[in-house]
Amino acid sequence: MTTNEIKKKYGIPNETGKGYLTVIDLPYPMRLAWDKSIKVNRMSCHKDVAENFKAVFYDLLKEYGYEKIVELGIDLFGGCFNYRKMRGGSSWSLHSWGIAIDLDPERNRLKETSRTARFARPEYKAMIDIFYKNGFQSLGIEKNYDWMHFEIKK
Repeated sequence: MTTNEIKKKYGIPNETGKGYLTVIDLPYPMRLAWDKSIKVNRMSCHKDVAENFKAVFYDLLKEYGYEKIVELGIDLFGGCFNYRKMRGGSSWSLHSWGIAIDLDPERNRLKETSRTARFARPEYKAMIDIFYKNGFQSLGIEKNYDWMHFEIKK
């Protein structure tokens, strides 16, 4: 979607997310990617995609089980709502609306390709399929970079 299409569907982003954010409870604790000792049990996202996110997390738990989620680093939370411009750009990041999430950013860096990104490995195919099933897309699959990033497709 273009920025204008996103604004039309999800509104104008703002620093606090007032008017469009909601908080969802996660079905399993995640770990903050840059300080794994901090547990993340809830997350802020756009109210119109909250059910999509919840479905992703419940499906991941059903598919992998909690121990495997931790082993694979799928629980490493890199953020959802973050009011900011795209890195190196002038348009708003999809994180400004809370319609995208980053997972395990240390092992799926922005410019990594399928050659080195962790989420490009076969054991993550089910995870990626779950995101697609629930209305998201992976920039790793779509553009072969930013494998940590999953965003709502429509």
